[in-house]
Amino acid sequence: MTQTKDITILGAGVCGLYAAISALRRGASVTVIEKNDFPGGLAAGFKRGGNFFDQGVHMLHATDPEIYADIAGLMGDERIPVNLDARIHWNNRSYRYPLKGLDLLAGMNPFQLGRCVLGLVIADLQNRLNHTQAAAISAEDALIATYGDPLYEFFFKDFTHRYWNIPPSQLSAEFVRRKMPRLNVLDLVKKCLPKLPGGRSADLVVAGATTDETLHYSKTGSETLPRVLANEVEKLGGKIIYGSDILEITPTEIRSLDSSIRFHNLLSTIPLPVLIRLSSAAPPAVLDAAKELKFKPIVTHGLLVRKNKCLEGLYTYYRNRIFHRVGEPGNAGLEVNPADHSVLIIEMTCDRDDAKWNDDPAIRKRVLEDLTAEGICLPEEIIEWHHFTNPHGYPIYQLHFEKHLATVQQWLDQQKHVVSTGRQGAFTFPGMHNAMRMGQVAVDLILSQS
Repeated sequence: MTQTKDITILGAGVCGLYAAISALRRGASVTVIEKNDFPGGLAAGFKRGGNFFDQGVHMLHATDPEIYADIAGLMGDERIPVNLDARIHWNNRSYRYPLKGLDLLAGMNPFQLGRCVLGLVIADLQNRLNHTQAAAISAEDALIATYGDPLYEFFFKDFTHRYWNIPPSQLSAEFVRRKMPRLNVLDLVKKCLPKLPGGRSADLVVAGATTDETLHYSKTGSETLPRVLANEVEKLGGKIIYGSDILEITPTEIRSLDSSIRFHNLLSTIPLPVLIRLSSAAPPAVLDAAKELKFKPIVTHGLLVRKNKCLEGLYTYYRNRIFHRVGEPGNAGLEVNPADHSVLIIEMTCDRDDAKWNDDPAIRKRVLEDLTAEGICLPEEIIEWHHFTNPHGYPIYQLHFEKHLATVQQWLDQQKHVVSTGRQGAFTFPGMHNAMRMGQVAVDLILSQS
């Protein structure tokens, strides 16, 4: 008979919780340690008064059929299918998101359009001849190699800088490869040709690559998924310890303020730099490398609005406002009280301890001004306002981050029975379904080595 294995998991986000379920189903004993008093991590939802407020837009994709079928079974009747309807306000118009090539070039004057199309053609030819995309080092290099200098200057440069508060020249090209939606250069040009003098007939326009997709949500918002995952962990015999602030991790023990837990196998989903900082065995070079792996904090404002409907879609991106995305989860099936009101989820990136992070009144004033300017709602229609922060929103792929990540990962690979995974633990950008799959893969690796 095979000896039962044990796994200690750091973090009760969707990755850690699904990893726990996967391990328990394979006969392992599992303890999950969570810093907060609730599960979910970035996907957590919060009840304030009579309503639930998400920490951003978090809906389940069905891209991974196995993960989706499993989660759908766990959510049961709480799952609500909803058609994807994401939008972006660009050039004083609303477009479906991700942008299609024609949308990106729409509304340009003839001179701008000509320069950008010519730049696209030149960039495509240069890449075919010199492989400029593959040789790109910075995000600026990669964007220019992909779309040409005119379109980079017109659209991508300012948009990227505003979002990250870092110029594209200081971001790695890997950021473009992993994070930014891709637009096919030839499709862009073919779609624009009918608009140009002497262009080909419209029957040569290439259909867009974006397809309709069904997402999955709940009447209580994003809190449902981590809640049902946590319930399944405990139902299968796993243990979740909430409110545990870890002070140190030794090769065999996790020490918190009020207890110590010995472990044989450790699966971490907490932010990678935090894991290294807590690890007593990490050498100075690894500690220094981990300090170079930074995250962009996020702020979420949850508003209850005396208005039945504020947006047309599920969520909308904005380029020139203080917020970068506004979601209306009632359009996805969130139950709002009173029924003729709506909940808005307003997201923005920030820096730790800046005015956005600290909920400065001047920031709220700008939010109100921009909501009014966009016709979303009026100040007098807002009857509740809640403020949420998370210091580890998005990994920042700063220039040359790869060498620091490699230093950290090489050391981790030498630690027996320790794996770091998930969005924060692997310093990457997966959706929820991909994060859960990463947790399952990590469990398979640990159990195969035990």
